[in-house]
Amino acid sequence: QVQLVESGGGLVQPGGSLRLSCEVSGSTLNSYAIGWFRQAPGKAREAVSSISSLDESTYYADSVRGRFTISRDNDKKTAYLEMNRLKPEDPAVYYCAAAPGRIRITTAEIMAKVIWMFWGQGTQVTVSS
Repeated sequence: QVQLVESGGGLVQPGGSLRLSCEVSGSTLNSYAIGWFRQAPGKAREAVSSISSLDESTYYADSVRGRFTISRDNDKKTAYLEMNRLKPEDPAVYYCAAAPGRIRITTAEIMAKVIWMFWGQGTQVTVSS
């Protein structure tokens, strides 16, 4: 059984940075595409970023492009989301998810069609002065 555990959330001031981690157990990481999603209270879940299993291509939502960076370390079975220049609109519970197979995700359309089979429990990100 594949399990994902997020960590790294917390409270940060506007303009600050956080690095989220997503540790995978029960399988090798390189068999999966990894996605990061977020959900704020009263809002729909939003796809934030992904990194492909096929060639490590990346996708970013317009709202985070240029500020967030996704990466993966297959040896450590961990994916990361580096979040810089955090804004008041970024607070949410951030979730990582895994999709099996050789997947290349580069657009929002592809991101929306991927079946994210495994999910973590989420980590809270709060941006406040």
